[in-house]
Amino acid sequence: MDFLYPVAGFVVGAIVGLTGVGGGSLMTPLLMLLFGVSPSVAVGTDLLYASITKSGGTLAHSLRGTVDWAITRALALGSIPAAALTLWVVHNFLPGGLEGAKGLISFSLGIALVLTSVALVFRKKLQAFALSRAPSQPNPRRTFALTVLTGAILGVLVSISSVGAGALGVTALFFLYPSLPAHRIVGSDIAHAVPLTLVAGIGHWIVGTIDWMLLGSLLVGSLPGIWVGSLVSAKIPEKVLRPILAGMLVLIGSKLIVAY
Repeated sequence: MDFLYPVAGFVVGAIVGLTGVGGGSLMTPLLMLLFGVSPSVAVGTDLLYASITKSGGTLAHSLRGTVDWAITRALALGSIPAAALTLWVVHNFLPGGLEGAKGLISFSLGIALVLTSVALVFRKKLQAFALSRAPSQPNPRRTFALTVLTGAILGVLVSISSVGAGALGVTALFFLYPSLPAHRIVGSDIAHAVPLTLVAGIGHWIVGTIDWMLLGSLLVGSLPGIWVGSLVSAKIPEKVLRPILAGMLVLIGSKLIVAY
């Protein structure tokens, strides 16, 4: 079965390159449902996988000047403590720790996937709605506080499901910063995902829910997959890809929710 891990990494990497959707939305449920990997190990391994793969995206956006580091810092101010605290609480106070939280992880993952699919399908409409409701004189303190709160919510969700830092984070930022260009929102969200997934991944490493051989196998396939997907993306209309991907996420998410 091991040789299929690089294949899975390549497929997920190609989809990420095609659509820009975070690998966690696909990789974690794929590991759980297709390969039978324990939910806690699937989440932990995918978090480190995401931190490595998104580092390249952060570098690219940073070189192009499409990262708003003030937004990234505000998100991290809420997300990193929230992720660490969530893992500590689950590990120390839930019977069986992360291994005993299989049902909670599966349910959280299912909810996150359904929300991600909604964000994918209605992203442009949500962005237009946010822009139409934007106040003429935004309150910087209020926006900062809401950004930190958004980061905290993402930190909780990502630490137990590995999903949320991508499509959900971008959608939230559209509402908080409606006048900011989309490429800067995406760049800021990707930059924030790196420290968040790294810290959450280290937390999983500490409690022993990382499969290092699995991580290496996935990276072997995903890195060339992202490159191929990025090359092909210009030839396939986004309006075709996103509804297909969203439908797939709804099916997977619904299965996980019903199973809980």
